[in-house]
Amino acid sequence: MGEGDRGSAVRGRLRGIEVFAGPLAEFDPERAPADPVPLLLSWLSDAVADGVRDHRRAGTSPVPAHKARQHRMTTPTRTPYGGGAIGSLRAGHSPHRRPDERIARLVAEALDDARTVLDVGAVAADLPFGDGEFDASMTLFGVHRWSDVPAGLREMRRVTRGPVVILTCDPAVVRDFWLYRYAPEVLDIEALRHPTVEELASALGGSGTVRTVPIPLDCTGGFDEAYYGRPETLLDPAARQAGSAWSFVDDRVREHFDTTLRADLESGAWDEEFGHLRSRPTYEGSLVIVRATP
Repeated sequence: MGEGDRGSAVRGRLRGIEVFAGPLAEFDPERAPADPVPLLLSWLSDAVADGVRDHRRAGTSPVPAHKARQHRMTTPTRTPYGGGAIGSLRAGHSPHRRPDERIARLVAEALDDARTVLDVGAVAADLPFGDGEFDASMTLFGVHRWSDVPAGLREMRRVTRGPVVILTCDPAVVRDFWLYRYAPEVLDIEALRHPTVEELASALGGSGTVRTVPIPLDCTGGFDEAYYGRPETLLDPAARQAGSAWSFVDDRVREHFDTTLRADLESGAWDEEFGHLRSRPTYEGSLVIVRATP
């Protein structure tokens, strides 16, 4: 893609919004602006673009369809976690948070054959675009950071004529992960930060599905469940800090987690109860794709 074509593929970066205004399959991350992007805004975007490109080359769905899961009716008491400043992340900033192509392909599949895609990060309540301007829109691990989730989703629906795709966590099942045994405060925070899938579906309207995302054993995503079969990795503080919920707990919680998990790994107690996860190829936990069409 030549320098003169750059503007047609990447229209701009506006207040936490990534805009792919040309064919997504032609998006060239090497020519994108070099400014830092909001934390978690587009950690999958490059891989999603690759997935769409491969999808079109093959002329087939990039991954087998997975069974859609019905969302649960649940309304937790919301706390202000995540309402603070958004950090910044350049590509390759953390070795513990890198795009996982297998998850990206699921997102690419959910986007269908969209040629213009709006990727919304930290700001969504008042999008500076016309009605139905984009074929599809997506937000990846970002919706829980919005100050007004329903307003942001309504805006995404307004500017999108096709599917709206949300990669997020289902708070109803966050606490089912083994980490709750060792750091319940972290997963309590996660459960309270994320909107319920019922709230997301209601705000988007239309027809929708909620799909559980299979997490690979060697997942590179850097979120806690990515280490479902590799518990030793979470003893590394750098690996833990790749998950933002850890920044909301104090040293006492982190020290208790380190001490108790380390002791259970040394004694074999963790493996006695959870060791089967070490060889499980995928894990279906709280990671979901919410997809809505008009």
